[in-house]
Amino acid sequence: MREVNWLHGLNPVKEALRGKRKVLEVYLQRGKSEGSKREVLSLCASLGIKTSYVDRSFFSSFPKGHQGIAARTGSLRSYSLHDLEEITTERGASPLYLLLDGIVDPRNLGAIIRTAEAAGIHAVITEKRRTATGETVAKTSAGALEYLPLIRVPNIKHAIKFMKEEGVTVFGAEADGERDYWSFDLRGPVALVLGSEGKGLRETVRKACDYTLRIPLLGRVGSLNVAVAAGVL
Repeated sequence: MREVNWLHGLNPVKEALRGKRKVLEVYLQRGKSEGSKREVLSLCASLGIKTSYVDRSFFSSFPKGHQGIAARTGSLRSYSLHDLEEITTERGASPLYLLLDGIVDPRNLGAIIRTAEAAGIHAVITEKRRTATGETVAKTSAGALEYLPLIRVPNIKHAIKFMKEEGVTVFGAEADGERDYWSFDLRGPVALVLGSEGKGLRETVRKACDYTLRIPLLGRVGSLNVAVAAGVL
């Protein structure tokens, strides 16, 4: 049986139509202004994708922020660590990866993915069990998931080991890191590891990294939200 997924919100649906994901049908709230949805309608028409107008009640099961638009889609391509060489070759640039150790807030994960795609990260690697999932991640990423490979692994430490064996230098971001982030040469094959919202990197993950770096904070607040830290780095 073909797996079916749902996307909601204008940008996620629009980027799914522009990207490689199979879009089966798009649903629009009847009576809602169509001004902002013209591009979606145009894309659906050019791709031969069915559009259906539905009542507001259709969206009652979706989270807030659906904007009166949803799409029924197939799954994104599933990637593994062994696809990294192919991904990097397609990008034609020195490898730059982001590993996430236990990001459980879906909005944080979505925001990190959006920032990572904009910054040119080649792939985001997360653990299967200790990471947020769902429609909120896709919505908050504003469509970035359609373009940025997301690799889910059983164990983030094994992913770090794999990368180091491939010649990638791994930096862990911590409040008490060895040096300020700008003092490191982050060119060349590099992976950055960010920890969970409340606890940071697990000690075993920290020890697996080649180096730890920090964001210097000059104010009185002692830490940054993990999504904000990802944007700074």
